[in-house]
Amino acid sequence: MSQVSLLLALVLTALALGACGGGDDEGSATPTSTAPPSPAEAAGCEKVDAPKPKQNADLPKPKAKLAPGKTYVAKVVTSCGDFEITLDAKRAPRTGGSFKYLADKGFFDGLTFHRIVSGFVIQGGDPKGTGEGGPGYSVVEAPSQSLQYTKGVVAMAKTETERPGTSGSQFFVVTAEDAQLPPDYALLGKVTAGQDVVDKIGVVPTVANDEPAEPIVIRSIKVTGG
Repeated sequence: MSQVSLLLALVLTALALGACGGGDDEGSATPTSTAPPSPAEAAGCEKVDAPKPKQNADLPKPKAKLAPGKTYVAKVVTSCGDFEITLDAKRAPRTGGSFKYLADKGFFDGLTFHRIVSGFVIQGGDPKGTGEGGPGYSVVEAPSQSLQYTKGVVAMAKTETERPGTSGSQFFVVTAEDAQLPPDYALLGKVTAGQDVVDKIGVVPTVANDEPAEPIVIRSIKVTGG
């Protein structure tokens, strides 16, 4: 075989091997896959670990009240984003004073929204995370009989046997246009920023007892103003 023929044969062999190699690489490529979002992530929240339940606190009952005419804003930082509650210092000075007292002590930090009822309310502030916990005291400040629990209104939860206006640490935010509740729940204030975050929490999927399928954590609540 001449040198020219030998060279041509080598070139053709190299091209053939290169073509085969390219086919193998394409055939062996493994498509990447991603895990489906968790229920919290699907709602636009972070997926976080559940905090450890705490015992009921045993705090002394506060005497401080909010000063009428002054503005107090509670910033609620959650695993779904932040929202703000302007406390109603005029109509609920005692309830707001208790809430600020707890927030100043870091009581709410690391708790959860343990109850979510779509189209109704989201509820949090329970150290046990079961709906049965509290700060170890209660205050009573009955709201006006004309109070309506409309979207964005924030009020304090109580049991059926407690007097109207009784509150501890558990609070709820109304997500319904009108929750149609009787005026038995102490007024705290109203959401004035971040309503979209409240709405996001309000559609997180739930399991038994209206508990969210994944934890929605309150990272902190800080009250400023006064």
